[in-house]
Amino acid sequence: MTLIKSISGIRGTIGGKSGDGLSPLDVVKFSVAFGQWIKNRNTGEKVKIVIGRDARISGEMVRNLVVGSLQSLGIDIIDLGLSTTPTVEIAVTDQKAHGGIILTASHNPKQWNALKLLNEMGEFISATDGADVLSIADNESYVFSEVNDLGKYYQNETYLHKHIQFILDLPQVNVEAIKKKNFKIAVDAVNSTGGIYVPALLKALGCEVVELYCEPTGNFPHNPEPLPENLGEISSVVRENNCHLGVVVDPDVDRLALVSEDGEMFGEEYTLVAVADYVLQNKKGPTVSNLSSTRALRDVTEKAGQVYHASAVGEVNVVTKMKEVGAVIGGEGNGGIIYPELHYGRDSLVGIGLFLSLLAKSGKSASFLRSRYPNYHISKNKIELTDDIDVDDILEKIKTKYKNYPVNTVDGIKIEFDSEWVHLRKSNTEPIIRIYTESTNVTTANNLANKIISDIKEVIK
Repeated sequence: MTLIKSISGIRGTIGGKSGDGLSPLDVVKFSVAFGQWIKNRNTGEKVKIVIGRDARISGEMVRNLVVGSLQSLGIDIIDLGLSTTPTVEIAVTDQKAHGGIILTASHNPKQWNALKLLNEMGEFISATDGADVLSIADNESYVFSEVNDLGKYYQNETYLHKHIQFILDLPQVNVEAIKKKNFKIAVDAVNSTGGIYVPALLKALGCEVVELYCEPTGNFPHNPEPLPENLGEISSVVRENNCHLGVVVDPDVDRLALVSEDGEMFGEEYTLVAVADYVLQNKKGPTVSNLSSTRALRDVTEKAGQVYHASAVGEVNVVTKMKEVGAVIGGEGNGGIIYPELHYGRDSLVGIGLFLSLLAKSGKSASFLRSRYPNYHISKNKIELTDDIDVDDILEKIKTKYKNYPVNTVDGIKIEFDSEWVHLRKSNTEPIIRIYTESTNVTTANNLANKIISDIKEVIK
């Protein structure tokens, strides 16, 4: 059993003893703590929180626990039901709510669930705010409401259509051009809520949809993380049905992976690259991704005469940097598109709208578009250490060793070489250094990773 409390929320496996996994007691404890934190920020107001969930088997149970917990604090709940992470984010601001909770463990397997916590802007709460919530939970510093002041529960199932309409109304989503192309698109929604939302958006754009695993049962037919090794079936479906594109989303629809018409992976790192390329053709401004994302975004940005910025890893950090520099597009290399004209959150649906606009306007195939972008490969590795080793000291020594190269210390250390880079990050929960490398081919990326691992081992001696 596992229970993880981090910047991305409260995640855990269902079952086991309290404190060992995401047990009912843990759901109540952290729901109440978050609700109390929201109330503390809005003294004297009638607090309102939006919730929504993916299709996980445990979703309804967790929803019931969250609703009762919030009601016990006198908080009103607006329940979107089966929804997506970006839809809940949009609904928080649209409803002028004080916060939100998304019940999803994102790309984790079906035995996991989580509480993703949003502030009044529909954005993930910061690390500092998260620490405050955990403190309230640890100290049990909450006050429950008397019977006449209990919160009310409302259902609102309008946001499927609202979210889609918001996307259709965006100036850079060229609905007319997309409809003229009569695209045929295969969709793998891993039997979660993407099976409701993605086909609905595509049909609104005049596309023919070939559905694969679009029943929101929560029984994921394969590992739900949208990585190439998990997507063999949709590649075949795209080829066999002569589709123009394959679309893959994770269970909560905040990560987007694409399959070209030939069945080849477009590359989840390149989802953001392609969308940014399109946005920059029509709207000038900076771009942002995290330090572990592909260099291709920087290349595309600079080719458009604009400035690229890197942030620390994590959606909260990307959003902070985007606001700081006024980015027109940003996100993460895991297929996360953040388009601030709609909202500051990773949103597969807006990513689909923007990519199809690029595809329609270009008149080219997805594989041709992919071939136009610089070809980089990322290698992801880690080195496990013993508890007695000072990880910070290791990173400092590696930084000194490569002091003659450009080094970024915003999040661990990132060392830039001529055509490749390495990013070293320590884990906050275990003695591990994560090692990300990128180069122009797989072999050199792996070789660079092995070189850095060798350097670390030499430092430890």
